[in-house]
Amino acid sequence: MSEPQQSRGSQARACGSPAPEGRYDEHALGLDLSWRARAYYQMALIRRVESGLLDLFARNLLFGTTHTCLGQEADAVGVIGALDRGRDLVFSNHRCHGHFLAYCGKAHGLVAEIMGRATGVCGGRGGSQHLHWNNFFSNGIQGGMSPIAVGAALAEKEAGGIACIFLGDGTLGQGVLYESLNMASLWNAPVLFVVEDNAIAQTTPGSLNLAGEVGVRAAAFGIRGFHHAGTDVEAILTLAAEAVDYVRSGRPAWLHLETVRMGPHSKGDDTRPAEEIERAHGLDPLLLQRARVPEWEALEARAAALAEAALTQAMEDPPACAS
Repeated sequence: MSEPQQSRGSQARACGSPAPEGRYDEHALGLDLSWRARAYYQMALIRRVESGLLDLFARNLLFGTTHTCLGQEADAVGVIGALDRGRDLVFSNHRCHGHFLAYCGKAHGLVAEIMGRATGVCGGRGGSQHLHWNNFFSNGIQGGMSPIAVGAALAEKEAGGIACIFLGDGTLGQGVLYESLNMASLWNAPVLFVVEDNAIAQTTPGSLNLAGEVGVRAAAFGIRGFHHAGTDVEAILTLAAEAVDYVRSGRPAWLHLETVRMGPHSKGDDTRPAEEIERAHGLDPLLLQRARVPEWEALEARAAALAEAALTQAMEDPPACAS
């Protein structure tokens, strides 16, 4: 199968350009792999880590809650793969694990953080939704990161960096998002608004809480929109690279990705009909990419080993201190 066409410079940075020595977990990110194999491997790592977390909950070894991106891995890998880790900023939300792993590959730091261990990426105090490492930031408040992303984009503009913020379709009812779109357009902030539209906000279908079309929401502010429906990581990477190039030229953009949520909202609250969940599983992005990667079994084993090592080590790590 021929490789997808990508905009200038994007093929070299597919699934992320190598960062300066020691700044990222290059082995965990699969930077030694071809870009096509890397895309599969990164999605497999996200799937293995999050599946492991759900297993810990089922065994009463993990408490609180967590929000997985099962089925949405192609969004994280495709979009972050189009960014420049050395200068771009990533802002995420409550469903942030996949974005974080695609950004830096620090599986142990993530798992330890979720488990409240001192070795966590934030010392065990941030938990599942509140992560920070280098230029990655996440917060569980719906839409709350939007104005921060706009301001950060303006701050980084002269240095050539952009901000990328991930939103869910459930965030489209938040007024602060539209204030942010307005200011981003007025001030030419280089920010990419990525809407991961899985058509359900917690347990409420989009048809019951969203009027109008998601894809044209930003058009009212003079912001260009990009759109993809599906879970093909290569198609998402190609489109995201085009959107990133556009944003880097000095204008904000709106990237609407219609995707699927294979798992529950958090760890067990899935009220959808069985046939709807089955349909989502039929669009599994790993199965789609697997057909393009002959060595997928070896990549799966590599991802499984790294995820298992992260989970096992975090279980043995000391708990975070209160001070």
